[in-house]
Amino acid sequence: MSDPTLLVLAAGIGSRYGGLKQADPVGPSGELIIHYSVYDALRAGFGKVVFLIRRDIEEAFRERVGRDVERQVDVTYAYQELGNLPPGFAIPAGRVKPWGTGHAVLCCRDAVTTNFAAINADDFYGAESYRVLAGYLKAARDTAGALQYSMVGYVLSNTLSEHGHVARGVCQVGPDGYLQAIKERLHIEPFADGVKFQEADGSWTPVSGESVVSMNMWGFTPSFFDELAAHFPRFLEQSAANPLKAEFLLPDIVGDLVQEGHTRVKVLPTPERWFGVTYQADRPRVQVAVAELIAQGKYPARLWA
Repeated sequence: MSDPTLLVLAAGIGSRYGGLKQADPVGPSGELIIHYSVYDALRAGFGKVVFLIRRDIEEAFRERVGRDVERQVDVTYAYQELGNLPPGFAIPAGRVKPWGTGHAVLCCRDAVTTNFAAINADDFYGAESYRVLAGYLKAARDTAGALQYSMVGYVLSNTLSEHGHVARGVCQVGPDGYLQAIKERLHIEPFADGVKFQEADGSWTPVSGESVVSMNMWGFTPSFFDELAAHFPRFLEQSAANPLKAEFLLPDIVGDLVQEGHTRVKVLPTPERWFGVTYQADRPRVQVAVAELIAQGKYPARLWA
């Protein structure tokens, strides 16, 4: 099996953050979160990088992100386009919102031929997370009747923002370490009396800070593209009641596959603390965290001198 591929989902503009999240430096020499992600992935044994972007940000992305990475590893670009739909479907009138992370991965089908990790561009996952995921992907093989996928599992309390709510896939994990169920909670916040998520009716429900959550750091075999292609038309049919905002999301897709009974998702625990730039006010915290890791010798002051 070839070295796994790192698929970076970098097409999104963060409405809460107010700009192109990928373009803000967090390292002392102008490094971006994406640069640290690629650096950690290469040290862990990944052999190729695919950037999923939008065509309208391609020039700026290549200049700010891609050029540095292209000097280190084989890089391919793929594009998320709203009109990339199955035969018989059209863009709903007024739809401008992307179709979500599941559609983003599906748009990379022609660019990925090995086992692969899918990550968000604006999340700092930590070196250990890449090591455990690369180790799993290098050995992962689908078996008859059982697709073999994986997910890096974080402790919820290690993934919260001090500046607003976050979305997390809250997981149920069996004693064998495999995912039993996952539920995307779109509005999780820490309060003085504990962590809570907001229900659709506006009420708040407590959730343990020790819960295992997905940060959209997934490991897949190439068979996942077939699963996405099969499920996407169903999603489009079911989203007819909410054609402008419905999203085809990885946690929902994986959860459905697990419930269908022919997919096993190994949850790979990580002790890492997640850092991300969900809000403008998060960036100084990430910069401090990176500086501390550099001081500990975990990263050089200049990532690729």
